[in-house]
Amino acid sequence: MSRASLTANSTSSENSGEPEADACADQTRRTVLLGALATTACLGCSGHARADEDPPGSDERPQKGDVLVFSEGDKEGKLITAADLPAGGPPVHAWPKDPKTSVVRSASRLNEILIIKLDPAELDEKTAARAVDGIIAYSAICSHAGCPVTAWVKSDVGDKEVFKCMCHNSEYDPRAGAQVVFGPAPRRLAALPVALADGSLSVAGSFIGKVGGAQPG
Repeated sequence: MSRASLTANSTSSENSGEPEADACADQTRRTVLLGALATTACLGCSGHARADEDPPGSDERPQKGDVLVFSEGDKEGKLITAADLPAGGPPVHAWPKDPKTSVVRSASRLNEILIIKLDPAELDEKTAARAVDGIIAYSAICSHAGCPVTAWVKSDVGDKEVFKCMCHNSEYDPRAGAQVVFGPAPRRLAALPVALADGSLSVAGSFIGKVGGAQPG
């Protein structure tokens, strides 16, 4: 074979290898890039997951000294004052909040509270002892099947307004320790002692009575 032919064959071989080398290089760069993107995405997911975790203490039951904040509506998260409670109802729904850490104890639905202001003269002796200026508080969870107690309506068995769970129509009289006056609920709502300082409401003690339903919903 002539030198010209060898040179031509060598050049042709080198040229044919260049696309393969370029392709391998491109593939390597693509793999590295995809790997970096995947790693970044995973880190982002991990950060998001951590951000969504409930802060420590948010699922703990109300503690003495916790302040009370709105759990719903336009004022959600704001402190509840005596002026926010209309005399005679309806009740306000609230969460306890740790004033030291600013953690709202909303990670457990069993922590939601009903706060209502009634005529102190209408409260029985035990209820009046837990109240302040006619303001009393109870668990917002029905003792029957654990549904939320959401209604403030005239009782089916009397002429007074009462708390009512719309799931199975259990009714509770807040003037008498939230005792059951109608429906299948087996016991009264758990009561929560309250205090008043500088116009704002706070927790004065632990729940009195069992919180939550007696059977699954």
